[in-house]
Amino acid sequence: MQIARETKTELHAWDEEQSVVDSKGEPMDRAEAAEYGCLLWDDGLIAAAFKYSNENCKTIPASWSLYDFFEEKAQELFTDLPDEEAKRKRRRLLQACEMWGAYVGSSVQRQSLKFFWLEECIEGENPFVAGTYEKILEAVAKTAREKADIKLETKVVKVLSGEKNADDDRAKPIIETADGNRLAFDEVVCTMPLGWLKRNPDAFEPPLEPRLTKAIASIGYGTLDKVYITFPEAFWNTPVPKSASSTTPLDPSNKTPNVTATTQPIHQPSTTTTPKKQNHPGFTHWLAPTYSSLNPENWDQQGGNLAALPSSTAHPTLLFYIYGPCAVHIASLLSSTPAEEHDRMLIEWFEPYFSRLPNYDASKPRCRPAGVLATAWANDEFAGYGSYCNFQVGLEEGDRDIEVMREGMPERGVWFAGEHTAPFVALGTSTGAYWAGEGIGERIVKAYGL
Repeated sequence: MQIARETKTELHAWDEEQSVVDSKGEPMDRAEAAEYGCLLWDDGLIAAAFKYSNENCKTIPASWSLYDFFEEKAQELFTDLPDEEAKRKRRRLLQACEMWGAYVGSSVQRQSLKFFWLEECIEGENPFVAGTYEKILEAVAKTAREKADIKLETKVVKVLSGEKNADDDRAKPIIETADGNRLAFDEVVCTMPLGWLKRNPDAFEPPLEPRLTKAIASIGYGTLDKVYITFPEAFWNTPVPKSASSTTPLDPSNKTPNVTATTQPIHQPSTTTTPKKQNHPGFTHWLAPTYSSLNPENWDQQGGNLAALPSSTAHPTLLFYIYGPCAVHIASLLSSTPAEEHDRMLIEWFEPYFSRLPNYDASKPRCRPAGVLATAWANDEFAGYGSYCNFQVGLEEGDRDIEVMREGMPERGVWFAGEHTAPFVALGTSTGAYWAGEGIGERIVKAYGL
C-alpha cells in the first residue's frame, strides 16, 4: 500500500455488490443473492470459521475441511422454512461457498479447517490494483537494477554447498546453471515459488534438512489462474436501478477478518477512488453450472467486471478466476492445442458464462470477444505449475512449517523468501512476499554485524 501510494498506482474500491447466476443459468433474485452474501460475510460463516479455527486449532482433526464446517452450520439455517425450501436454500448457500476456491487456488473442500486461521490477513483497507503492478515493480527493482549484476534467461539447476575455507567456519553456497556454469556467493536467497521447491528437492546438494523438506512438502500449493476476455464494448455494463440494488457492505459489523480476496474483497476503502455512476456489479458468480457440455464437473465460475474500474483504467474486459481442477483442465487444453487455436478454444469454453450476462446477443459484433489472455500458471515450470501457497486438509503443523521455511539454512548461506515464508498476517499476498524478502535482507545484514 505504501509503495502504491508513493508511485501513484491507481487503486480501486469495488462496490461490494455481486451478480449471481444459478446452476440452471438463470440470474438469481438479487435479494436472495444478497442474503447468501450476508450469511457468509456479515459476521457469518467465514467469521465463525476463523473464530473456531483460532480457538480449537490443537484439537481439530487434520482431515476436517472448511466445507465440512460450512455443511454443519448450514443445517442450523433456514429451519423456519418448509423442508424442501430449506434444502434448496442450503444447497444454494453451499454452492455460494465454492467462492473460497478462487481465494486460495484449491477447492473449499481442500481448505484445512485446522489451519484456516492462517488465511487471516492484514487488518485495514483491502483495495484492488486498478491499473497494474508496473510502477510498484519498478520501485521494488530499482536498487537491484542500478547495483546488481542481473543474469536473465539463465536457468538455475543446483544450489550447492562448497568446501569450507580454512578462514571460514562454514561452506559458501554455489549456484549451478543449466549451461554448466558455477557461481560462488557469500549468501543465496531462494525466491523460487513453493510449487517449484516441491518438485525440485534434488536441486539442493547436500539435501535439505529433513524438517525443512517436510515443511516444503506439507504446505499446499494452489492452481489459481486468470482468463481475460475483452470485447469491442462492455455490453453487460448496464446500470442497475437503485430499487433493484443489493449494494451493502459485505461486513458492516467489521467482524470478519481480511482474507486474500480476489473475486469478493471485503473492507473496501471508502476514499480510494471517486464513486462512479452505477454499473453492472463488480463480480459475478456462476454457481455449479449444469448447462455447459464442456464443463461436465460443474466447476463454478467467478468473474470480475473490469469495465467497472475507474474511468482511467476501465476497459471492456471480463476477468475470470479459475482454480483447482478447472485451472489444470484449461491449462491442459492450452498445452495440447496449437497456439493459433487458443483464442477460439477459450472463447468456446467460457461462452456459456458470458452469454448469461445482460444484453448478450450472439449476432451483435459488440458481444463477440476481441481478444483473450490466459495466465496458465498451471503449465509454467518456473511457477511450479501453479500459484499461491495454501493450507490443505491433512496439514498437521502448518504454523511451524512456515516458520521452518522462513528460517532457511543460514549455516549453509541458503535462505528462502516468498509468499510461502511471509509473516502469518500476510501469507499468500504480494505484501507478504515483499516482507519476506525484506526480512531476509535484515537477517543477512545482522549476520555480518552491519
